[in-house]
Amino acid sequence: MRRRTSPSPKRTALPGAIALTLLALALPARAETDAAVVTVLVDNAKVMRLPERTQTVVVGNPIIADVTLQKNGVLVLTGKSFGTTNLIALDGTGAMLAESQIRVEAPQAAVITVQRGLERESYSCTPNCQPAVQLGDSIKYFGDVAQQAENRRKLAIGTTER
Repeated sequence: MRRRTSPSPKRTALPGAIALTLLALALPARAETDAAVVTVLVDNAKVMRLPERTQTVVVGNPIIADVTLQKNGVLVLTGKSFGTTNLIALDGTGAMLAESQIRVEAPQAAVITVQRGLERESYSCTPNCQPAVQLGDSIKYFGDVAQQAENRRKLAIGTTER
């Protein structure tokens, strides 16, 4: 029987002791069921502050969410894919300072989903409907829209192939 393994947690070491509090998360280590829940939309970011003495930040599944460390203990949390993972702040001795559950959700406002059998397409209607690919859209639709966006980006920066 094959055992499935998940991606390794992402560990990020912080330079020196950082003395700030995690925005709404400056909590003592708690049981998993009692951890604070932070919700972020896929492809969006949220700014947070780390607890005092944080030396290491661990993201349970970096495919779902990722962190970027900024100056002065500021952390940028980015939703990468739908799902739930956790974020742990550790001090220099490895003791847990805080744990938060991270929930990455789909944007709900102005996104219309068109389902045709097994094929799904997403559109952003603000106010006119335009293609807005989402995780879970059909492969062909996703690829076609992504390719158009890439071609447009190349035109904008002048790197199109002739």
